[in-house]
Amino acid sequence: MRTSAAGRAGQYLALLAYLVFLAFPFLWLVSTAFKSPRELGGLHPSWIPADPTLANFRQAFEEQPLLRAAGNSLLAAAGAALIAVLLATPLAYTVARRRTPLARAATGWVVVSQAFPLVLVIVPLFLVLKNLRLIDSLAGLVMVYVVWALPFALWMLVGYVRAVPVELEEAAAVDGAGRLRTLVSVTAPLLAPGIAATGLFAFVTAWNEFFFALVLLKSPEKQTLPVVLTHFIGAEGVADLGPLAAAAFLATLPSLVVFAVIQRRITGGMLAGAVKS
Repeated sequence: MRTSAAGRAGQYLALLAYLVFLAFPFLWLVSTAFKSPRELGGLHPSWIPADPTLANFRQAFEEQPLLRAAGNSLLAAAGAALIAVLLATPLAYTVARRRTPLARAATGWVVVSQAFPLVLVIVPLFLVLKNLRLIDSLAGLVMVYVVWALPFALWMLVGYVRAVPVELEEAAAVDGAGRLRTLVSVTAPLLAPGIAATGLFAFVTAWNEFFFALVLLKSPEKQTLPVVLTHFIGAEGVADLGPLAAAAFLATLPSLVVFAVIQRRITGGMLAGAVKS
């Protein structure tokens, strides 16, 4: 009993240390966003601002078009997440239900494709978008985000589809439902937690993406929020720390809100599935 209690205590301590490790950058970012320039330049920084101020937020909005950039990021991230989910769901169903050598090879290729560095694929993508005349457009950026998120979204949904009992689909087939009707009316509702998690992954990935947006978007009015955040860094590499922290704090809020909303649906769907008979 003592050994078991000590083991649980060790697990809780390790989990607490991991949570502190994850929370430290965000908490320090929030603290920095509310500090005055004088306090930011002090030799002995503190967690809690001595004199909290909103001046950094006002300066951030005055110096850079944060609302316009946030709108561009929201459009690109939401569009990419929606399209990726709509494409990945039927593809995942086909791969999961048809366990052929081709399906297994496709699943393996999906996993391997995630190891490709961004620099390796940016040149072909740039040439393709140039031929399609989609350079410097949000539509082209959404297309790139979909291509980048689709493999992992497919890989995630395959696991969720395989967890759905085949007997439910066989019962629907006995009642006369076709493949498409079965997918829409039977399988898709049971996949709601997986679809929500996949959409969240695609949204957050596109919202935080920087490299593709930097290379493909040239017009200032079309730049996304991660690209605009770099404008708080001067030509000599000196960052305007207060406004940068304030803008970065605001940029993290949509991801947190989306996760908080979808997380309830994911948990609710999992619990609902656990009590079905």
